[in-house]
This record gives sequence, C-alpha cells and structure tokens, in this order.
Amino acid sequence: MKVKRGFYAIHSLRTSRQLLPPTNVTGMMAVTSGCKDGSRMVMDNGKYVRYTPEQVDALERVYHECPKPSSLRRQQLIRECPILSHIEPKQIKVWFQNRRCREKQRKESSRLQAVNRKLTAMNKLLMEENDRLQKQVSHLVYENSYFRQHTQNATLATRDNSCESVVTSGQQHLTPQHPPRDASPAGLLSIAEETLTEFLSKATGTAVEWVQMPGMKPGPDSIGIITISHCCTGIASRACGLVALEPTRVAEILKDRLSWYRDCRAVDVLNVLSTGNGGTIELLYMQLYAPTTLAPARDFWLLRYTSVMEDGSLVICERSLNNTQNGPSMPPVQHFVRAEILPSGYLIRPCEGGGSIIHVVDHMDLEPWSVPEVLRPLYESSTLLAQRTTLAALRQLRQISQEVSQPNVTGWGRRPAALRALGQRLSRGFNEAVNGFTDEGWSMIESDGIDDVAVLVNSSPGKLMGPNLTYANGFPSMSTSVLCAKASMLLQNVPPAILLRFLREHRSEWADNGIDAYLSAAFTAGPCSLPVARAGYFGGQANLPLAHTIEHEEFMEVVRLENVSHYREDTIMPSDIFFVQVCSGVDENAVGSCAELIFAPIDASFSDDAPLLPSGFRIIPLDSKADTSSPNRTLDLASTLEVGPAGHRSTGDYSRHSGSAKSVMTIAFQFAFEIHLQENIAAMARQYIRSIISSVQRVALALSPSHLGPQASLLPPPGTPEAQTLTLWICQSYRFFLGVELLKPGSEGSEPIVKALWHHSDAVMCCSLKALPVFTFANQAGLDMLETTLVALQDITLEKIFNDNGRKALFSELPQIMQQGFACLQGGIALSSMGRPISYERAVAWKVLDEDENAHCLCFMFINWSFV
Repeated sequence: MKVKRGFYAIHSLRTSRQLLPPTNVTGMMAVTSGCKDGSRMVMDNGKYVRYTPEQVDALERVYHECPKPSSLRRQQLIRECPILSHIEPKQIKVWFQNRRCREKQRKESSRLQAVNRKLTAMNKLLMEENDRLQKQVSHLVYENSYFRQHTQNATLATRDNSCESVVTSGQQHLTPQHPPRDASPAGLLSIAEETLTEFLSKATGTAVEWVQMPGMKPGPDSIGIITISHCCTGIASRACGLVALEPTRVAEILKDRLSWYRDCRAVDVLNVLSTGNGGTIELLYMQLYAPTTLAPARDFWLLRYTSVMEDGSLVICERSLNNTQNGPSMPPVQHFVRAEILPSGYLIRPCEGGGSIIHVVDHMDLEPWSVPEVLRPLYESSTLLAQRTTLAALRQLRQISQEVSQPNVTGWGRRPAALRALGQRLSRGFNEAVNGFTDEGWSMIESDGIDDVAVLVNSSPGKLMGPNLTYANGFPSMSTSVLCAKASMLLQNVPPAILLRFLREHRSEWADNGIDAYLSAAFTAGPCSLPVARAGYFGGQANLPLAHTIEHEEFMEVVRLENVSHYREDTIMPSDIFFVQVCSGVDENAVGSCAELIFAPIDASFSDDAPLLPSGFRIIPLDSKADTSSPNRTLDLASTLEVGPAGHRSTGDYSRHSGSAKSVMTIAFQFAFEIHLQENIAAMARQYIRSIISSVQRVALALSPSHLGPQASLLPPPGTPEAQTLTLWICQSYRFFLGVELLKPGSEGSEPIVKALWHHSDAVMCCSLKALPVFTFANQAGLDMLETTLVALQDITLEKIFNDNGRKALFSELPQIMQQGFACLQGGIALSSMGRPISYERAVAWKVLDEDENAHCLCFMFINWSFV
C-alpha cells in the first residue's frame, strides 16, 4: 500500500505539472535561481522581471547601510525612490534575502579558500618536518650502531689499553681554543656564508635535535610548528608558520626588532657592506633588558647577512662576532654581560596564492654563569626563549597581517597600530624602570638600612613630560622628577598565571587608593601633595576592554577606579581615576610563559602623545620542566569539593604542582614628584613596595597548591561549615521550600552529593545574611559566571552582580524570601566581577537552614545563563 500511494503521489505530481501554464513554470524557475542572481525578481502575477542597473544601485546603497531593513524601512524606500515605485514591498524583501544569501556565500567561500591555502601550506611544512625527522632517525640509528660496536670493541680491549683509551678520550674532548677570525671585508663575507649554511642546517636540517614544545600542537588554527632544542650548546627554539604578508614586508618587520621584541633596548647598525651576489652584511650592536632586578642586562656584537636564494626565498641570518681581528670590534660595555648569538635567523619563502612561509631559528648562549644559581633557569630554558623571542616574532607578523586585512578602529577610537605602539611604550617604560640604566639619568638613593627595596631617582629633562609639555586642560604638570622603587622576590609553588590574574581582578587586595590617587594627580593640573593612606571604602573597579591580540595571549584595557577620594587644596574630592593597563601570560596552559601586569595613570583625554609612567608586576617561571596547569586550576580552593572525609583526592590536579616549582616576581613602581619632596616620597615608596610584597606573599600562600594539597588540612573561613555539610543544607532547604529535589536522585553518601552540586549545570551560589551580603560559596558554574575564584569570591557583594533593574527586583523579593523561604526571580541581566553582562532565563532564591532550622545564608541559582 505504501508503494501504491507513492505511485499515485508521483503520478498526480506529474499531472499537475503538465497542467501548469508556461508562465508559472518560468516563475518557479526564477524563484529557484533567485539566490544566484539578485537582479531578477518574480512578480505575484507570474511575470518575469529583471531589475535595471539603476534599481540595483539604489537597493545596493540601502543594503550597505542596513542589510536587513524593516518593513517600514522598505516601504519608505519605495516612497523615496521613484524607480522602485512599481515594485511591491514583498519583492523588495525577497531581494534583500537573496542579497544576504549571496554575501554569506561569498564570505564563506573566501574563508574556505583561506583555510585551504593555510592547510596546503601547513601540509607542506609538515611534510618537510617529516623528511627532517626521517633524516634524524637515520642519523640516530647510525650513531646507535656505531656506539654499540665501539662499546663491544672497548670491552675486548686490555686494561692497559683501556686506561690509555680513557686518557686519549679525555684529551680529545678538551674544548679547542679557536684562533681569531678575520674581520676584513673578505673575512666577513666568509663568515656570512658560513653563517648562512649553519642557519639553514638548523632551520630545515638536522644540525639541532628539535623536540615539540609542550602545549604547542600544530593545526590549522595554531600559530605554527614550535620546537625547542634538546641537548645542544646554549638554548635554541625554532618555529615554522604561515603569514599573509609578502616576503619583503616580512623581512622588513623582522629586521625592525625594536617594534616587536619587548626585551630589546637598542639596535645600532654600525656598518653596512654590499656583497657581489646582491646581499648585504650589517654589523650590529644590540642590547637586551634584564628581566629582573637580580640579574645584569645582555648585549651582543653581531653580523647580520641578508640574501636572496635561487628559489626566490629571502634569508636573514646572524651570529655573534666575539673573536675577530683586522676589523671593527665592540669593546665591553659597563653594566652589560656580553652574550653570544649562535647562527640564527629567518628563512622566508613565497607561498602559492599569496603570503609567506617563514622559518624562525633563535639560538643563544646567555652566559648563565653571571647570575645567581637560583636564576640560571631563566638563561638555560629554551622554552622561555621560544615564548619571549621566537613566538613574539610570529605573533607580530600575524597581528600586522590581520590589521592589513581588517583595518578597523578598535576601542576608544584607536587604530590597532596605535594600540600596539602604546603597548610597546608601556613595556619599554617598565623595562627601563626595572633596569635603571645610568645613561638614561637614573641614580641610586642610599638605602634606609634594609636592602630589600631599591630606590632610584631620575631628574633628566623630558623623562616625565616626553613630547607633551601641557595637558588637555592647558596647565603644566608641577612634577619635575621621577622616583622608582623596585624589588624582586622568589615564589614557591604558585602558578604565575593564577597569581597575576588575581592581582589584576582584585586591585583592592594589594593597592592603596591614596597612592593611586597620588599617581593619577601627577597627570592633572595642580601640585601633587603627599599621599595619605586611607583605609575603608576602595572605589569600585571597572576594567574596560581596549584591544587584544589574535590568540588573546595579551590584552589591553582601561581601568577605572570609581569615587576615589584625594586631597586637593585642603579638601577631599571624590572622583574617578584611570589607568591604561596591558596584561599578558594569563593562560595557565602556556608553558614557560612570562606573566606581566603593567599599568600607567592617564588623564581623561587619553591622548596618544601623553607621557606614561608604567608600573607593575612581572612573574617568570624558573622551573621550565614543570608540568602545565590544569584548565580547571582557576578554581583554586575548590579542591575541597574534590576531597573525601579522609582527605584523599581521586584526581591528580595538584600533584602536577607539587614539588619545587619556582618563579621570580619583579615589582617596580614609578612616582612623579617635586624635587623638594624627594626624601618623603622615597620613604613612602619603600613602605608601599614592602606592603605590596606582604600582600603578594599572603595571596601566593592562599593560591599555592602545596597549601591546598592533600597533605594540608584546608580550614574553611570562620563561620563556614565544611563543604559536605553546606551541600546537605542547600539541598535539604531546596527540597523543603520548593518541594522538588535540587540534584538528580541516585547520589549516595556525602562525597557524591558534593560532586553533583559542584558540577551542576546551573550557577549555584550562597551569600551571607549580613547588612552587606557577600558571597561565601559558588559551584563551578557559579565561579565561571562571576569570572572569579573561591579565594576572591568573598570580595564580591550581592548587589554588585545585579544591574539597577535586577537590584530593584531582588530587594522587592527579599521580604518574601525571608518570610516564605523562597522566591522565583524573572530573567534579566547580571554582571560578572569583570563587569561583563550576563543574561539569565530565570533565577531561584531560597533560605538555607542549618541543623537547628536557623537561617544560615541565602542561596541563588541562575538558570540558563550566558555572557552577552
């Protein structure tokens, strides 16, 4: 019967098609092809219509203004445009639908073509990498057979011959003293060709044993193939990637190190020679900042060779010239340690369809003997070199490539290039403060008897003012000098990303609003009086996004501190103060990543040429072999929810952080001041840095996995029950007031119930019953919603997470909650601790009763929430 009905259906369809008039058939065909040709449209009477070029132009102009016009806008278009007067609004609507369809198809086609080109280039890179690995395997197999045969022969040798062999072997492995190299023009050309050969053997050959960098997996969305050296002289890293820029443009960007290498202080080209093959040889002197106050800076005397290969590839390679004669040389420079760059550089090959395939090799010997032993991992880690240097080059190229393809104006009316320059200024200013070079005008102030904080003063003209001698209001600044207070400290067993994120999100935990007001006052008219520490209300903090890089490894924002009181003319004036801030290294999974939080006060005008006095924090991991953090590490104290009655964890999150993971933290703050207040400002700065160090140590202890591990007994905050007890109270109270179960049935015992609440899909959070309610507990979804951690949760008040309408609705329902025991709140908008808006479908609030049926706290559950 099914087949028969199908037959009749097909037959009737054919019959109906035969009865259709020709005009209707044409109309059906036009509707089918309407998405392909927006200039044709079907009239209701079945006539075939072709839009005139003038009509298409009029519709296109409206489309560019509003791709999806409303019904009123379409009717208005017909009235205002006489050439469209005979077309009905319905047909105009279909034209816009077809136009959007074509636009979507075009964008999707362009995206797929770009992805295809990138996959083709990545496939080529992977094939080359596979060939290199096969060569390396063959070489290792040969070495293995050779050593095995050599071991067997040594076993058969006599004892006397063995002794002789050992002595001979020791003599053969002595480091030979190379004679000085000729630095005449002919000698430099010979060194350049030798450098080119060695660089290519590292970039595409097997001269260095490369291993994949932890956490960097190649793929269509990755930055490239990142590898680091294994058992070689010095430290080395290599990257292969695809960028949508032409080779000449790539070479221009990479040679301008100061524009992308944040650790680079200066690059001076002292001599340029042309070679017969069209290449150039440059003699460079380069200086790098020291990353911390505990180590000296580095400098290099380099040869850079640029040439074009036979296949059209561009090569930029370089090496140090530390042992030369008969030519230019660079004597040692005070306060710098002369380091060595082994053959390194860039191989830039044109890519089919546009763009470039680039190979980057960085190979250095940073002379780790010149720093304390605890800091030597900073100079012996190939992973740190990859993060700070190699990846920085690729990220700069990708960022510029995106800006070229999408030249949009970003936050606060700034173009991406201007924001990149602003980030470079912030980083450079912070590095100058950390290093305090005498040739920049810095001089040391005598210690107060305790050498934990170093204080320097810079009174050189232009240090504070820069190019801008007046501000937007026309008044000159009264501050004439700059004071810098800096210190470094070692941290144990605390992930740098976690600590830095806490410092960023919770400024009130370590900052003094009086000092912040003083820092800001230097950038406004009027004299800067001495700051007075004031306890109590710290104005609300709002982080306003400004820009971020492609991979979000760095972002810039404006921090607004609201209603901060400061003294002006003997009166207290509350006002908002602003800081521009750049933050990087907050990804816990990035191995060897340096975490930085650098900020500088700005005035309300925020002009591009305004002077900046950057201050901030830098945290660098010292143990590069430590395993990466778990993605859920942001929960911090939430480990209590994974612990049973005996205190044993079922998972191994914190075992990753156990051991001796170390990092070094550098703090530097700059203060503008009038010269007659130098002694007072210096004493204040020392005290402020010491208070910050004390706050950081307290926070680091709370965030340390060793403090939270299974061996430690995690004590809950005063008045807070254990996690199991609180979970039972929450679930029992929900069932008592609402008559249904909060959790799915089937959980038996305390530990499964705790886990079920912790992993509940909706955001569950508790707040205290006080005059100013603060949050005391949240499950994983709640912490994600509030964008915070259990450590920082108690800093968030209930009223801060609601907007005005939400607060009004909540306050109107509070009497019902306290009297009836629960209330259902309508959907609305909430705010995270970062100020991001959150929409939720509805919310439920209920009283949590303890064992004596007394109200312990209020519990909220936000259902179907998402960031707007």
